[in-house]
Amino acid sequence: MAYGTGTTTIDFGVWPGSNEASVAVTGQASIAAVSNAEAFMMAEASGSHTIADATYAASFVTLTCSVPTPAVGFTIYARAQYTLTGTYALRWVWSD
Repeated sequence: MAYGTGTTTIDFGVWPGSNEASVAVTGQASIAAVSNAEAFMMAEASGSHTIADATYAASFVTLTCSVPTPAVGFTIYARAQYTLTGTYALRWVWSD
């Protein structure tokens, strides 16, 4: 069973921001097209936001992962109910 874990940040941009953002996760040599990928927010600070900000953001941001590209990686898409600015820390995991 192959698997991978990691962290990244997703950027909603500068003011006025956006309610959509995406980030590519690459360098996953063992990932297959049939692998399952998942992304999530934890209560952790980023360059733009405090732990409290991340705690609240997780309640109105939906994260979706693309179907993996074999031996490359996948893309994490974020959609928020409100316009956001700056970066948020994400964690991700995939497995076969």
